[in-house]
Amino acid sequence: MIGLASFPERTLVERALALMLQGPLDADRIAAEVLSLAGAPRAVAERLAVALFSADPRVRQLEDGRWALVAEAQGSPLLEECGFAVVDVETTGMRASGPDRITDIAVVVVHGNRRELVYQTLVNPGVPIPLRIQGLTGITDRMVAASPTFEQVADEVLAALAGRVFVAHNARFDWGFVSAEVRRARSLGLTASQLCTVRLARRLLPQLESRSLDSLSHHFGLENQARHRAAGDALVTAVVLERLLHLAREQGARTLADLEAMTRAKGGKREVGNGAPETTRGISASP
Repeated sequence: MIGLASFPERTLVERALALMLQGPLDADRIAAEVLSLAGAPRAVAERLAVALFSADPRVRQLEDGRWALVAEAQGSPLLEECGFAVVDVETTGMRASGPDRITDIAVVVVHGNRRELVYQTLVNPGVPIPLRIQGLTGITDRMVAASPTFEQVADEVLAALAGRVFVAHNARFDWGFVSAEVRRARSLGLTASQLCTVRLARRLLPQLESRSLDSLSHHFGLENQARHRAAGDALVTAVVLERLLHLAREQGARTLADLEAMTRAKGGKREVGNGAPETTRGISASP
């Protein structure tokens, strides 16, 4: 908690805070499970909840009337405080831990109202680019012949990612390649909060049959002038992220933990703010 604050240290409040670690509580559940007043009229339950929490800085009331822990109590930053590093890589294939390498990488920062391409470069993979990959990306062996190797740009990539949440469309793929390249280039392991826009879109846009980048671009009316190039795809993914963040806020997400809970939800409705454990919020490297 930042700054001086006071709050009542009462058994009933502590019991309610413990329940809020699992997610927001409505007045009826507070009355039943905290105050042992199951079946109390809704108006009475709401007045009791106000009396219990209105002066407690650890608790806030959501727009839908439920009560939830504030970000500081949950150990998770507010969404507007998070810097997101939206990453896209083009590669020679699918095997990050095998012979395949990055040929193109871009990082777009999204932080509040800021959206900026902060890093982009072609990368010499040191291995031939398969013809089918050349046809898909337009990146040829000749184009990357004079480009730096990943070892030469590793520090710049790490600087662009440092202290930010790692975001990608199918994050497992991009994270796998970036972390494998950093491990080879610097003998470092990476840790960071990761956010996958595919998984988030699956939760927030259940009506869509596909959550591919093309499908989401069409849904949001976005144009991608450089499809299957790192900068083009990262910039579009950044806009998709902004749209998904807006939808997530409409469903009550206020913190990074709320957002991470949404990406973990499988089918049906699931409450956000469920007390997800605090994770490394920005990317960091360690031997």
